[in-house]
Amino acid sequence: MSRPVYVVDAFASGPFRGNPAAVVPLEPGDAPDTVWMQQWAAEMKHSETAFVQPRADGGFDLRWFTPEVEVDLCGHATLASAHVLWETERLAADAPAVFHTRGGELRARRADDGTIELDFPTALPEPCEAPVGLMDALGLDGGEMLRSTGQFFMVVVDDAATVRKLEPDFAAMSALPDVRGVYVTAPGDDGEHDIVSRCFAPRVGIDEDPVTGSMHCVLSAYWCARLGTNALRAEQASARGGEMRVRLAGDRTLLSGSAITVLTGDLVV
Repeated sequence: MSRPVYVVDAFASGPFRGNPAAVVPLEPGDAPDTVWMQQWAAEMKHSETAFVQPRADGGFDLRWFTPEVEVDLCGHATLASAHVLWETERLAADAPAVFHTRGGELRARRADDGTIELDFPTALPEPCEAPVGLMDALGLDGGEMLRSTGQFFMVVVDDAATVRKLEPDFAAMSALPDVRGVYVTAPGDDGEHDIVSRCFAPRVGIDEDPVTGSMHCVLSAYWCARLGTNALRAEQASARGGEMRVRLAGDRTLLSGSAITVLTGDLVV
């Protein structure tokens, strides 16, 4: 059976920026098993590969896989999936995309300027002690430590330069039994962005994620409270670089960014 595949740069200011995701649209009734989907995610080697399938109710089932595991929530591959649905006319241009996922119901809509807005759950981080070995693995002397969900942690440091210069020890980090991933963040420093961040998750096969939508569902709760606002301009300072607009709306976080298709093809096995 042949299945189409698209590679989309998400939260990107141009091609080869932002976070690339592979998107595989499945036809109704197509039922590849989980092992096959995980194998294809490993073959694609992107931080996430998305499989999206139409439902009878007009929505879509959506699953995401890193090269090593299936995950509960992913922002950039959701944005990429919505982009593919509209670009290929699998969904009308003015219709919202409704996704049913392991992380709950998620929605996407396309704005008049072509950007895509995701409606995701907000995750409030809580102060905690640093897991043993984490700060050493990050190469940090200190910072405010908070815990998110699913063994993800967040470190707030004083300046963006610290975030930009980090060179974590990924082998040491992947050996930490209670750390699935970590976000490091600081106030912005370029006059254009309110906050800057990076995301590391070597235990799930992603040393550094180029741009992370789900992370900003955590950052939104922290930074909006700290800065006294409900809207943020966010930069993710990975090598590829990415940016998004973030708006806190009660228990939801709205993430807006652009997407660009850079490759189309067919999976033939």
